[in-house]
Amino acid sequence: MPSPWASSRDAGSPASRLIIERAHEELVAGNVDDHRLAQVRPLVRESWERAWQLRVRAEGLPTVDLGGDELETYRSGHPLAGVMDMIRGLLLPGDPTDSGVMVAVGDHVGRLLWVEGDLHQRVLTGEMGFIEGANWSEESVGTAAPGLAIALGQSVQVHEAEHYNRLVRPWSCTAAPVFDPETRRLLGVIDVTGGAEAATPQARMLVDATARAVESELLVSRLKARSAETPPVRMPRRPAVTRAMLRVLGRDKAQLEVSGPESESVIALSARHAEILLMLAVHRQGLSADRLTQLVYGEDASPDTLRPEVVRLRKVLERLSPDLAPESRPYRLTVPLETDAQNVLSLLARGAHRVALTSYRGPVLPDSASPGVEEFRDEVRGALREAMLTEASVDVLLAYAEIPEGAGDVEALRLCLEMLPARSPRRAGLVSRIERLERD
Repeated sequence: MPSPWASSRDAGSPASRLIIERAHEELVAGNVDDHRLAQVRPLVRESWERAWQLRVRAEGLPTVDLGGDELETYRSGHPLAGVMDMIRGLLLPGDPTDSGVMVAVGDHVGRLLWVEGDLHQRVLTGEMGFIEGANWSEESVGTAAPGLAIALGQSVQVHEAEHYNRLVRPWSCTAAPVFDPETRRLLGVIDVTGGAEAATPQARMLVDATARAVESELLVSRLKARSAETPPVRMPRRPAVTRAMLRVLGRDKAQLEVSGPESESVIALSARHAEILLMLAVHRQGLSADRLTQLVYGEDASPDTLRPEVVRLRKVLERLSPDLAPESRPYRLTVPLETDAQNVLSLLARGAHRVALTSYRGPVLPDSASPGVEEFRDEVRGALREAMLTEASVDVLLAYAEIPEGAGDVEALRLCLEMLPARSPRRAGLVSRIERLERD
């Protein structure tokens, strides 16, 4: 069967590429009132503005949130795993490796779980981080079809220069969200990425139709399963946890994301609960009541202060899944709990400096005064700085100098000067910054 993308005609974007690129440069520079922005499609312009306000970088790779066995375990239990053959049949008929496009299927927060299609395109898109496990949400890469479809809850198309990230501008893409057919909960997103043929009106109709077909297939499969099974008599129980992630970087309140075979939940934790859970995640071997109290409350505190807070935290976690509730004597978690901060340390250890810097969203629980949190915060910040000063390329080091941790680091700025070519136009700005810092 021939590829449905072979004969699609190009549907150009409303404004010229040059105008769109110039408008983007003005927005990134902070000129939000530039007249050229009015010529950019409202849907794209509003997404740019959200990305700019979130301080998304206009260049750089997305974070890689899932990999290896963790990725395989997570996606094998994902609701869309059972309909992948249908998606392939509708969007990649014939020989997928010669289709001319990439088809990606992501989860509800924009993490790509499957990326398949043209072999040549896979090599090229892999260089910009369009790979399985990468986070392509609007918060991570700015304006791109997968994240924008999730943010708006509708199908979208993004043409070349309309992408917020400059690395993605050679590509066009169409994406549509997939919803649970019964609860209307967002399950994930289907995306087609390629040349101009990937963002035509025909492409949008095909991707939309595929998403609706997937929802219908999910409903039919459930109805068949219900009619064939005799429900056992047992006490109701929350589903097992397949993945738990605690996000603490740059957040006053931590966010806990929990995934199971049939459900996913995201909750915000109180400051104290976040501190306790972070310490249990960092010290996976377990902690005595005395030691956990010291890490959370300080040297002079009594475990009697800690115990009722742990009881309240346990009740919060049990509502998500009994598997999450910490054990006592010693206090420890029985399921692996990832943290975004530990992921940054892991990326640094593997030499993925650019991805680690992109993943670093700010200090660990910046408002926390718990001794254990302060120690871990310094560890993450110190490891990032050490890697930047000793191993990072000049481009990564310059990006580090733009975040709060690096902006006032004279040693890092001087190292940038040493690494830059003598005629680099960036040198003058660095010299000015160094002089100002030393003067202040």
